Amino acid sequence: MQTHFSDAALARPHIQRADKVLRSCVHCGFCNATCPTYQLLGDERDGPRGRIYLIKQLLESDPESQDASTRQQASEITRETQRHLDRCLSCRSCETTCPSGVQYHTLLDIGRQELERRVGRPWRERLLRSGLRHALVEPARFKALLALGVRFRPLAPGALADKIPLARERDHQAEHPTAPVAATSSDQALSRQGHSQQGLSRQVLMLEGCVQPGLAPNINAATARVLARFAIGVTPIQEAGCCGAIDYHLNAQQAGRARMRANIDAWWPAIEAGAEAIVQTASGCGAFVKEYGEMLVDDPDYAERAARVSALARDIVEVLGEEIARDDRKSLAAAPDQQPLAFHCPCTLQHAQGLGGEVEKILSQLGFTLAPVMEGHLCCGSAGTYSITQPELSRQLRDRKLEALGANGPARIATANIGCQTHLSSAGRTPVSHWIELVDDALPETLPQE
Repeated sequence: MQTHFSDAALARPHIQRADKVLRSCVHCGFCNATCPTYQLLGDERDGPRGRIYLIKQLLESDPESQDASTRQQASEITRETQRHLDRCLSCRSCETTCPSGVQYHTLLDIGRQELERRVGRPWRERLLRSGLRHALVEPARFKALLALGVRFRPLAPGALADKIPLARERDHQAEHPTAPVAATSSDQALSRQGHSQQGLSRQVLMLEGCVQPGLAPNINAATARVLARFAIGVTPIQEAGCCGAIDYHLNAQQAGRARMRANIDAWWPAIEAGAEAIVQTASGCGAFVKEYGEMLVDDPDYAERAARVSALARDIVEVLGEEIARDDRKSLAAAPDQQPLAFHCPCTLQHAQGLGGEVEKILSQLGFTLAPVMEGHLCCGSAGTYSITQPELSRQLRDRKLEALGANGPARIATANIGCQTHLSSAGRTPVSHWIELVDDALPETLPQE
């Protein structure tokens, strides 16, 4: 794709990055075939190719230019442009499809930030986005708000009420810690299972997340128990917090980068002490942490350490997959309940991290019966805060995904991201769990020695 940036514009790093992405696009349109919003709406501007043109127009225009055509181009950048970019899920299915390797998500982030600066938002949208950022990113605050939400759920707006578990679900989950919302802490869960983190020479860090400890703390506890079976301990880093994705994708990029730097500072002593990996159980967080190096490349104080953190970031499926692959103990096959299981592979796992099929491989190795899933490449509609900022499109995508997942009658759905889990569960159909919880239940508490 030909671009028309001035030399002055190309002196700015974000325009240089945008120019590189734009020039890699051959506008073939293959991306539209796998774009969820284009499939729903059929509008070129709601597919990747159309959005790329919109961003190109935005970045090449200048409302203060002395050139009349450039000023005219700038006048065409309106709230309508922003609406089409807002509808993008950032699922990155287009990147998996693209034969030219266009890094669409990089261009989208640049375009959204420029639109925010130039067009702004109505006060209601600003209030919603600010509220989401402040409510979700601090675990203690989120837990308190979640408790209030459960109590006053009938009064909440529909899009928000869908995300709040019913009181009876919380009571049930307090008694069944593998259900989506558990009442026990990670430490309590570990001691209950009899797995000690002490004396394990191999150590990893684990990003606990911002909403997951409140919605589903057993995911992290189950992960620690599974890792302990393979003689890997989890070093807690209390100072580490939200990965920064919520701020960043709500166009508060500087706040998101501040969280990245804070996490790097929190993890660095343990990294220097020899931690093998930074493990994520939410694929959305994992995809974001793996890009710290790219997003802080221009920061002279953090660029090197950010690249190191990104290199150490591993989804739990990568760690467990390697352990199972090198383990020659034949009794790992756990022969669990043979009722069929459908796996929903989150976009952040298959498209952003390139790990599609890895969870299914492990579940099959452990004896689970996997039901085939059509349209596995399409997003479920969760997409971080998208299910709240774009509730109508999100519900349509959720229902379409549940139809595909349920087509072969699975008894349960498994996934790898807390956002997808909560979103799919909100329909109240088939039970949804994190896949590592199922593995934790299926494996014997103590693996036989090699």
